[in-house]
Amino acid sequence: MIFFKLSAFYFFYFAALGVYVIFLPQILVDIGYSKFDVGMLLAIAPLMRFAVPFLFLKYLRLDKNLLKISVIISLISSILFYKTIFNFYAFALNNIVLGVCLSIVLPYIETIAIRVLGKSKYGKSRLYGSIGFMLIALVLANFLSSVNIVINYYLAMIFFTAIFSFLLIKYDISYDNIDNTNKKSSFSLMKYWPFWVSLFLMQVGFGAYYNFFTVYELEYNISIEMTSYLWSFGVICEILILYFQAPLLKNNLLTIIKFCIFITSIRWFLLYIFPNNLYITFFSQSFHAFSFALYHSAILLALYSLYKDKKLAQQFMFGVAYGLGGFMGAFISGWFYGKNLFLYASGITFLAFITLFFLKNRRKYKKNR
Repeated sequence: MIFFKLSAFYFFYFAALGVYVIFLPQILVDIGYSKFDVGMLLAIAPLMRFAVPFLFLKYLRLDKNLLKISVIISLISSILFYKTIFNFYAFALNNIVLGVCLSIVLPYIETIAIRVLGKSKYGKSRLYGSIGFMLIALVLANFLSSVNIVINYYLAMIFFTAIFSFLLIKYDISYDNIDNTNKKSSFSLMKYWPFWVSLFLMQVGFGAYYNFFTVYELEYNISIEMTSYLWSFGVICEILILYFQAPLLKNNLLTIIKFCIFITSIRWFLLYIFPNNLYITFFSQSFHAFSFALYHSAILLALYSLYKDKKLAQQFMFGVAYGLGGFMGAFISGWFYGKNLFLYASGITFLAFITLFFLKNRRKYKKNR
């Protein structure tokens, strides 16, 4: 039963993310926002993901009550989209609140999933998030005709995410008897700074894809339906690697991470050279199996081998990578949007690859502990 609840949570959470990432940027452009405005608005939620983990060092405790409050406020914020989306400042404030809440919800549920399912079954549950993301890309592309339709779908997905979040609360027993002060005082980002810098740069490079891939392809006369197929194909490849990744993760994790980053740099370069070539674009989308799925799993396991406080490490992973990296990626991609967008993304991602060569004690990554 826990496997079903976790899988359902991932399905609806990432379906909501699909609405936000794939369709919201184009809707914002359609109602009059500039590319820079879109980049700024979509950068807010990742920035909140970065800021929130620092609060857990001294001020907050990630417990059941905080999760309940976060889920309820995320629902209210989603409903307010109907009123705030036409005003830049109101919508920005709405996204700040929503970003704070969702940055608490996902890491909380992830800790339950890893503890209850174990590393062997985690990927098989997590892949339902990819399925949700893919299905929303396929379905909504056929009905995308107004702002309200996009918000309706987003609200529905957040509603079901909230339901399964509440159903999963009872499985949390990991924070009941922890001396947070001793554990958190020993946590250090600087000890493995190249690892964290690489995490950050990887997601900065991803900013062009997450925020402007749909807009980019539409400007090169690729239809919204075909663009949704491109998103979906990438997710299919992601699902396959999540299901079969276990043998791969028995190898040196640092080598896997380097490979995933390097091939991601090539992926963005192909989009720059062949923006309207569907064959090449579909080929580049197949790299998502490594760019996201295998990379994310290898990073998660590497953090398990590096830090004693694994839960706090995971919170900072979301904060530094998907938070600060996502914020800067959205901001930079909005600022530099144009035909060279994915050339910049490729270069930034290659820097993430180079940074890992400054790591010391590489033997720590050789096996999953």
